[in-house]
Amino acid sequence: MTHEAPVRLLLAEDQVMIREALAALLTFEGDMEVVAQVGRGDEVVKAAQDTEPDVAVLDIEMPGLDGLAAAAELKKILPGIKIVILTTFGRPGFLRRAMESGVSAFLVKDSPADKLTQTIRRVLNGERVIDPDLAAAALADGINPLTGRERDVLAASADGSVNSEIAAKLSLSEGTVRNYLSACIQKTGARNRAEAVRIAQEKGWL
Repeated sequence: MTHEAPVRLLLAEDQVMIREALAALLTFEGDMEVVAQVGRGDEVVKAAQDTEPDVAVLDIEMPGLDGLAAAAELKKILPGIKIVILTTFGRPGFLRRAMESGVSAFLVKDSPADKLTQTIRRVLNGERVIDPDLAAAALADGINPLTGRERDVLAASADGSVNSEIAAKLSLSEGTVRNYLSACIQKTGARNRAEAVRIAQEKGWL
């Protein structure tokens, strides 16, 4: 696919030094232009609406909203945009969530620099690009056993909130919260909710 105009890119990365290095690297290509840079996940959609990029490169770990949640929102607002997820954490569960969010590519940050530029060109051609080690780990790790609601409840308990607080936060009854947490503990093979949170986070299920 040949682009007459430069490929328009949005970069979302909370570490300024990394974001600026990425912007410099991509601009150096000559056929790419960074039209927006943000440091928070909850700034992604507005920046994309303002600048209409062809490709959004999103880090997962960001304040405000993680990159996967931002990707899902972005796809709803701009269904044609291509999304590349960059992450330090190659967790299999993240990959599955990324695929559910309509992400086109998933790369770990220790990939060679030219891999990112190649990936951007490939997703513009309609390809899906997945880090091969991560794809193999995701297959070996199996499916996220938690339902969407179980994930919500477990995530809400991660800061130590008690059942009544989680119930208020998610507009559920305390009994329902208790049932969901009990299912999460059982499905993760944990002894308690704190351990269930840790296991789910390590596997990228939250």
